[in-house]
Amino acid sequence: MSGTRFRTLKDFPLEEFLAAGSPMCAGCGGLLALKVFHKALGGKAVFVNAAGCLTLLQVYPYSPLKSSWMYTAFASAPAGAQGIRDALDVLLEKGRISAEEDLKVVAFTGDGAAYDIGLQATSGAIERGLDFYYLVYDNEAYGNTGFQKSSATPYGSATTTTPPTEQNPVGYTGAKKDLFEIWRSHSPPYVATIAPSHIVDMLRKIEKASQFKGPKLFICFSPCPTGWGFDPSETIRVSKLAVECGVWPLKEAVFGEVKHTVVPRFLKPVEEYLSTQERYKHLFHPVRLDEAINKIQKQVYLYWRKAKEAENLDIILSEKMPIKLSR
Repeated sequence: MSGTRFRTLKDFPLEEFLAAGSPMCAGCGGLLALKVFHKALGGKAVFVNAAGCLTLLQVYPYSPLKSSWMYTAFASAPAGAQGIRDALDVLLEKGRISAEEDLKVVAFTGDGAAYDIGLQATSGAIERGLDFYYLVYDNEAYGNTGFQKSSATPYGSATTTTPPTEQNPVGYTGAKKDLFEIWRSHSPPYVATIAPSHIVDMLRKIEKASQFKGPKLFICFSPCPTGWGFDPSETIRVSKLAVECGVWPLKEAVFGEVKHTVVPRFLKPVEEYLSTQERYKHLFHPVRLDEAINKIQKQVYLYWRKAKEAENLDIILSEKMPIKLSR
């Protein structure tokens, strides 16, 4: 990418704005996204956090953050961000603070607030053209209260409210809501997906979004060792497989124009990703559910076929996919 200061991991900013040690689960993908966001924004930011897993990050009177932080109720992060942005603008206009003292406002939520409970307030903030970043750590369930299903939960996943049963061995039979397209339909200046396995891609997108005034969305694929069922040391591997299998496309939309920023040359079979997690174990044991696995594979294949045609992507898609997969 021309004009970027982030070309390789060697360009990863060294200054830390998030100290080590917190009540968060080891291997949390959302925590890594927060760390990278701080670095990319240079620490000059105020985070408005809706209730969720990362609410546990700051426990009074201790804080691991150098930045400002405000808690809100589940549905209220965009409203809180509006108040802070308005207050900063008034202080700037009155000369009470200088431009160098201005802060970037970031709403920071889980998928429960972003896809469900806070969607109404978010829609209103986008419609008003609020100048803020909206960072979603998407762990595909209500992780803080027991890993219940959210509208970000993907087909085939087991949650505490959609467990696999004898009558319904697949687990969740619905589909993940497309928050990227919901935001894009509002015509904001910038929308992107990011993943902790692709740090340079994440840094570049944050850098790029900073040139635009208005609402800016980042949906971060956030592996959850506790809820998904894998060793915390495997977070980056799980994230990388999600991208390589095509389950989590990395893309951006600038004023509505979509571009995929990381395109696998070939797609790995989705079962390589699914088999890393306990939440999909029922798709393989005690009986292999080929129909469900192939349905997931078909969804991925159809997505990338459409994307390839729209953007002329350099990706090789086998005409034999979806197929009955075997180990």
